[in-house]
Amino acid sequence: MADQNAQRSDRERVRDASDIARIVGEHVALRARGREYVGLCPFHDDHRPSMNVVPAKQIFHCFVCGAGGDVFTFVQKYHRMDFPEALRYLAERAGIHLARRDAPRSADGLSRADLLGANAEAQAFFQALLRHEEHGAAARGVVERRGISPEMVERFGIGASPDRWDGLLLRLRQRQLDVRRFVAAGLLREKDGGWYDTFRNRLTFPIHDKAGRVIAFGGRRIDDNDDPKYLNSPESAVFDKSSAIFGIHQAARAIQREGVAIITEGYTDAIACHQAGFEHVVATLGTALTRQHAAELRTRCDRIVLLFDGDTAGLKAADRAAEVFFSQPVDVRIATLSRHTDAKDPDELLKRPGGAEVFRRVIDSSVELLEYRFERLRERVAGAGLSALERATKEELSLLSDLGLSRAEPIRRQLVIRRLSEVTGLDDRTLAQAARAGAKRRAGGEADDSRDEVAADRPATARLGPAETALGCLLCDGSLWEALSEDQRDSLLGAGYASPRMQSLARAVARITQEGRAPGLDEALAATDEETTAAAAVELHQRIWRETDEDEARLRALLLDCAKRAAALHRHSGPTASGDAASAIERIRSKHRALGGDALALPRPAAGLGPS
Repeated sequence: MADQNAQRSDRERVRDASDIARIVGEHVALRARGREYVGLCPFHDDHRPSMNVVPAKQIFHCFVCGAGGDVFTFVQKYHRMDFPEALRYLAERAGIHLARRDAPRSADGLSRADLLGANAEAQAFFQALLRHEEHGAAARGVVERRGISPEMVERFGIGASPDRWDGLLLRLRQRQLDVRRFVAAGLLREKDGGWYDTFRNRLTFPIHDKAGRVIAFGGRRIDDNDDPKYLNSPESAVFDKSSAIFGIHQAARAIQREGVAIITEGYTDAIACHQAGFEHVVATLGTALTRQHAAELRTRCDRIVLLFDGDTAGLKAADRAAEVFFSQPVDVRIATLSRHTDAKDPDELLKRPGGAEVFRRVIDSSVELLEYRFERLRERVAGAGLSALERATKEELSLLSDLGLSRAEPIRRQLVIRRLSEVTGLDDRTLAQAARAGAKRRAGGEADDSRDEVAADRPATARLGPAETALGCLLCDGSLWEALSEDQRDSLLGAGYASPRMQSLARAVARITQEGRAPGLDEALAATDEETTAAAAVELHQRIWRETDEDEARLRALLLDCAKRAAALHRHSGPTASGDAASAIERIRSKHRALGGDALALPRPAAGLGPS
């Protein structure tokens, strides 16, 4: 109990010190709408702003996918943290000291915090080595030859690994640290019953997550005879190469400010851009632009510019990125240096006199992704005969369909068809029919179930019974608990809720009331660490608050009416057996059949409570 009270106190202190609008606004572009803010929801494929942030209540809620909760829920869901990690993260931001608590551990006895701690330890070691007069000399020479300024070394946390197989390993043994954590983080590799360093004689570039924690490393060779030239950490429980973006932590604010994200091909190119004042630049980790990358960036900006050294690389990138164009509501453009300069990469260009002006022209003259593709198609079909034109058009339609044309939003799909019509001279209807026919052949007539997946992920509050509605009223005003009789209270806490999320929410309310507190939304959110329960609580709160027009008298009347109905149903079906969820669900189904098939419909409000 003492630990629970301490955690509750910590949670309250950290929540009070964390402005949810500021926290969310650092990751999602928000705009004011009255007393609230709206923005694209980062938790589903949002094509129009559907997430609201309510500073007065310190909550967020998406009206499409149902995601919602308080500042802890947002951080947990957005940064893929568990609750203790989110609490520590927000506490550090707010300068609040927390008592140390053990983090949850996986089957191998290691937690995410263990891996993050191993990366942080290695990062400190690599940075210290770069500064070392003797052991860091060769690495500093590379930094100087590359023209990387001391400010960029500090900003990006550049370090160096020693020129030996066991440099980091010796450090760990000297400090008596658990080697398993460093193996799991990919910093050490196992061989013949022993271990050796993954990074040897390399400049190290820490890869941060959105929260600024080191999740992996990239290493560039110091000795040109070593291979490969670049080396990344292997994937781990905290590092997914297909979604990680180098420089996202350093570039996030600038991307949001500019509304554009520029993606280069390497770490040093991204760093050179920042050094030249182009701070909205990041790099992928040796992979093409993925849907995960675009999903990460689209809540901060509405345009992504892929920057490549030559036309050939740009053409291949356009092919790979077309799927992203269809799957994410973001514009993707292609920019190539070779059209404007003979510099082999942004790093070389930006070190030349006037390089920044040329770089800006390169970005400003970037070409929309499909226009880039269609220009190549136009070149292929120019002067071609009918057979060649037919073959090229079918190939293009087939490829676009494979990349997701059939699953694109209708307006975007129509715009693509229209542009293809302009290139080939064929009418829109013919091209659209050919695209649909090809999609059916490849998919076997299967329907796109992406919308169903979003709907299935929503909290089960779409159909409310009297008990659910009464719970929602209490979330809006917890002091109304005192207006209920013992019979009505028992019925709400013992109701056979069909949804597991509602069952969890009712248990949270029970814990709150047993401790003598009013079961309002703040208390409900503080009583659960489950994202789904928090989302259900916020959605239920927001729904009832809207349906009563934020009127306290209507709220009270609705509560009393629904609590009375819930108590009557509870007496009819009997109390829920503790822990017997299956029996509770079966009783609800029986009640559903007995009452004409609509037992879970939202009850009719008492007189005077209808829509105004």
